[in-house]
This record gives sequence, C-alpha cells and structure tokens, in this order.
Amino acid sequence: MSLRYTVDAVVLDIEGTTSATGFVVDVLYPYSRSRFADLLTQRAEDPAVSRAIAQVRELTDTPDADAVQIEKTLNTWLDEDRKATPLKTLQGIIWSEGFARGDLVSHFYDDVVPALRAWHSAGLRLYVYSSGSVAAQRAWFTSSPEGDLLPLVSGLYDTENAGPKQEPESYRRIAAATGVEPSRLLFLSDRPGELDAAVAAGWHAVGVRRPGEPYFEQGVGDHAQAGAFDEISITSSRSTT
Repeated sequence: MSLRYTVDAVVLDIEGTTSATGFVVDVLYPYSRSRFADLLTQRAEDPAVSRAIAQVRELTDTPDADAVQIEKTLNTWLDEDRKATPLKTLQGIIWSEGFARGDLVSHFYDDVVPALRAWHSAGLRLYVYSSGSVAAQRAWFTSSPEGDLLPLVSGLYDTENAGPKQEPESYRRIAAATGVEPSRLLFLSDRPGELDAAVAAGWHAVGVRRPGEPYFEQGVGDHAQAGAFDEISITSSRSTT
C-alpha cells in the first residue's frame, strides 16, 4: 500500500535516502581525504577555504593550528562521520572539482530519478537538505548517471544555511526560506532524529528504509516508512480543487 500526501514541496535527504551511504563512504570520503593536504596548503587564501580553516580552529579551540594539524582534525572527523560544517565545506570543494573533471559520478537508487521527475512534472517543488555542503549537493545533482538533475531542484540547504539536521528550528528556517507552509512540506530521510525534528516543526515526514543502509535496523520510530520512492504517492495541493 502506498503512502499518500498532498503537499506543495518535498525536501530530500541524500545519504541513505536518494543515494547509497556506501558510495559516499567508500568513494567520496577517500577521494577527499587524499586531497585535503593540497587544498589546505595551496589554497588557504581562497575565501571558502580560509573560512573553513578558521571554523576548524574555533571548533577545536586551537587558534594556531597549522595545515598539518587541521588535516589531522579533518581526518579524525571523517573517521567519526562527524557532520562538522568546515569538514563538509572542504569536502564539497574537493568533490565539486572531482565531479567537474569527470573523476566522480554520483549515485542514485533506481527508484529515485523517475519519482523526482514525476513529482516535478506534477507541479511539486523539490528541495534538498543534506549535511553535505550546498556545493557538494549541486555537484551531486549535476553529475548523476542520468545527466544534470539540478533543474528539478528549487533550492539546496545544508547545516550552514539552515542549521543542524536534528533541530526543529532548522526546518522552520527552511519553511520560511521556501515560503511554503510547514503543513505543506514533506521530508524524506532515513534518520529518525531528523524525522522527529521535521515533525516537531509541523512538517509531514516519511522514513526511507533501504536494506543495507546504516539506519535500516534501527527503523524510523513512529513515522510512516517506505522502502522506495515509488511507495510514496504525492500530489500538489496547488493542483487540487
């Protein structure tokens, strides 16, 4: 039985929801790890890199940390799968360039792209809210195996422009930015804490449970759940009478 919703917009998590966490961990993480040193030493004056370096120093209370120390911190956070904003910023820069060079092609589950195209065609607005940086999200959707999917997406949100993913205020901020009433927003994610935060902000939420994903065994708490996007039927409230 499919889940049915009438909303104006769908907000998508990436890892474990649209795409395999394993791809991110096994392909993208090593790619960024091998390039942190060059980025920190050769492009430390770039505004985005400089800001991220300052954020690492602030978060670790090490105002004099050099490139070697910062790289060590980034790799530690990577090992811990920390959702630290400066880590995601620097990964986003590296991944964006990797996608642009053709070194990387993003991953989407087979059921995702057809659903996104159908929802977009039906008049739904699609947004992304991921712990990965906006730059990484843009590169991810631009460099899919099925071509550039970015035209399907109306906006991108991360922990820097929206806030932490397990805090209701972040979802209120996104609702305000999109101009969509919270009750007309549907969030899809595999993480129970994120689903809880979205519902606390007045959104609808569906837990996406895919076998082999890290949160599959944990489940999605009291939230509605789907194993794939084709189990979710969504119509635009703007098309109803």
